[in-house]
Amino acid sequence: MSGFARSDVSPVAEWWRTVDKTMLTCLLILLAVGLLTSLAASPAAAERINQSPYYYVYRQAFFALAATAIMIGASILSPAWARRVAAVVFFGAFMMMAVVLLVGHEAKGAQRWIRLAGFTFQPSELVKPSLIVLTAWLLAQRERFPRIPWAVMTLAFYAATVGLLLMQPDVGQSILLTAGFMIVFFVSGMSLLWFVSMIGGMLSVSVGLYMLLPHVRYRVNSFLNPAQYDTYQVDKAREALERGGLLGAGIGEGEVKARLPDAHTDFIYSVIGEEYGLIVCFALILVFAVVAMRGMISSSNHPDPYARSAGVGLFALFGLQAAINIGVNVSLIPNKGMTLPFISYGGSSLIGSALTLGLALALTRRRPDVSMRHFLTT
Repeated sequence: MSGFARSDVSPVAEWWRTVDKTMLTCLLILLAVGLLTSLAASPAAAERINQSPYYYVYRQAFFALAATAIMIGASILSPAWARRVAAVVFFGAFMMMAVVLLVGHEAKGAQRWIRLAGFTFQPSELVKPSLIVLTAWLLAQRERFPRIPWAVMTLAFYAATVGLLLMQPDVGQSILLTAGFMIVFFVSGMSLLWFVSMIGGMLSVSVGLYMLLPHVRYRVNSFLNPAQYDTYQVDKAREALERGGLLGAGIGEGEVKARLPDAHTDFIYSVIGEEYGLIVCFALILVFAVVAMRGMISSSNHPDPYARSAGVGLFALFGLQAAINIGVNVSLIPNKGMTLPFISYGGSSLIGSALTLGLALALTRRRPDVSMRHFLTT
């Protein structure tokens, strides 16, 4: 039962009939897990700033409601409107990233946030999904206007965006955006020469960042030689996972979270491991994998090149961010200071993830009555 009559052709009814309900359910589960986990992870963090124990919980609930509205609202969009909204969001977020460098809020040696009415907002969280959609649409135009240098144009947008990110500096987000951009480039059918050239360029930039940025060098070196460096947060995250074992210490029984500075944000996966155990941790990985893989498979079968490459890129972006966060928590990769989508505390992260998945759901909705020509000409 769909809940709507077959004769109902309203946008909401059409959305409900065509949206991937399995994926939507998985995403709502992740949002619920984030709210539940904030009850366990955030009181210790709130105490450190002399706030009510539920200070972050209330804010997380507000952001979760806003994120749900944005995700569902974006998923109702047509592919043409998804591209238009992405373009507006990209240019708006890009301008805000430039403003951040001048008057942005600084924390932990980085200037990435705009402070407004008691909240801090990170524009880069919105620029990632919007650039992916914009890139996919521009590259798809090669079929209609083959003489225009679309690849060069998209590279210019990418380079300008990553340039602003590195000036903040935000190497982690730069790496994530680069991976998503390269996936879109590859799926859109660009030549192998382009792809190999891009990989060579990225490797050269990576070496340069290691040589020029002390904090990048420190994180890489501390990962390779942990005994010679201060790896307090990573060590505590591993301790939390070990203490949780298979079944966890119990809800609210976590102890390590009180000594873990970013327990409610970057290291929330470790809090889940300590209190709920490895079984729940694996279940959480499975949910992320279902969303990312199901989305990329569905997108890869789409007849329209724009929707195909944008969908794959957006779902890959979501899955890669989750993989990076979990990889840091279990000491598989260097610490990158990246949130776990829909789970970690943070309004910017929640809104950015909601926009990412909302646009992805919009592009992968089943539209058997819409021809490929419609996608290309709107």
